Amino acid sequence: MADERSDWRPTATLEVLRVRAETLASLRGFFAERGVLEVETPALSAATVTDLHLHSVACRLDGDHRPLYLQTSPEFAMKRLLAAGSGPIYQICKVFRDGERGRRHNPEFTMLEWYRPGWDHHRLMDEIDDLLQAVLGVEAAERLSYADAFRRHAGVDPHAASDGELRSRAAAVGVSDIAELDRDDLLNLLLSHTVEARLGTGRPTFLFDYPASQAALARIRPGDPPVAERFEVFIDGIELANGFHELTDPEEQRRRFAADLAERRRRGLPEVPVDERLLAALAAGLPGCAGVALGVDRLIMLKVGTRDIADIIAFPIDRA
Repeated sequence: MADERSDWRPTATLEVLRVRAETLASLRGFFAERGVLEVETPALSAATVTDLHLHSVACRLDGDHRPLYLQTSPEFAMKRLLAAGSGPIYQICKVFRDGERGRRHNPEFTMLEWYRPGWDHHRLMDEIDDLLQAVLGVEAAERLSYADAFRRHAGVDPHAASDGELRSRAAAVGVSDIAELDRDDLLNLLLSHTVEARLGTGRPTFLFDYPASQAALARIRPGDPPVAERFEVFIDGIELANGFHELTDPEEQRRRFAADLAERRRRGLPEVPVDERLLAALAAGLPGCAGVALGVDRLIMLKVGTRDIADIIAFPIDRA
C-alpha cells in the first residue's frame, strides 16, 4: 500500500495535459468544419476482433453467462452506423488491447477513427495529410508503396521473394528464432527491423498497397500481384495510423473471420466470437467507404517531442 500511495501523481505535466486538451479540441474542430458527425459506440461488446495480433480484454457482468470484450477499436460498431445511413462519421474514444505495454504502448489508449462513404483510400490519405499538417504543422506527406519501401530499405521484393529469401534476409539483420515463422510474420519482422525506422523522416510517409494476405478488413485489388487497399502512416519511424478501402462483402468477411479462427486454434490462441451483427450490417448494405484509425496518444507524443507515452497521459497502467 505504501508504494501505491507514493505514486499518486500524474506522469504527464499539467502543461502537456493542456496541449492534449488543445489537440483534442483541434481534432473536433477539424471534423466539425468538414461536416463529419461525431458518434459514440459501446466500449463493451459481445464480440471482438479475430485478428491474430490483437488480444482483447474480456470481462463478465453479474448475472451474464457470456463474456464481454472491451473494444480494441470502434470499427465494427461504426460500420453498423454507416450501414444504417449515418454518412461520414468520426469517434474519439478509449480502446483496450491486452499484451501492449511499453514506451509507445499502454493497454488503454485513445483512438481517433473516422469513415468517409464514397471515398477510396487514396482520397482518405489526402484528408489525413491535411489533418497532420493542421495539427502537427508538418510538411505534406510522401507516398511509398509497400514493395518500393522493402526494395529501398530491406533489399528485397516482398511480393516476389521466396520464404527462404525472406528468412535469410531476416537472419542477416540479426533476427533470431525465425525457423517456424510464416511469410507474413517474416515480412512484419523485416518491416519493424529494417523499414519502419526509415519512414517519415522530415515529413509523414504513407505506406500503401500491402500484400493481399495482410488485408485485414480491406479490399483486395486484383493484379499481379494482387494487393490490399490498405495503408499505414509513419512519422519519425512511429506508426501513427492504419486505414483501409473497406471490405463490404459479407461472405468474404465471414471467410476471413473463419480463417483467423482456424489459425488461432492452430497457434493455441483464445477463440473469440465472430461479430454477427457486423456481418448482418454488411449484408444489409455497407456503403463503399474508406476508414482509418489514428493513435491520438502517439499524435500528441509527436506534437510535444517525446518517445514515451507516459509523458502525455495522466495515469498509465502502472498508476491506474
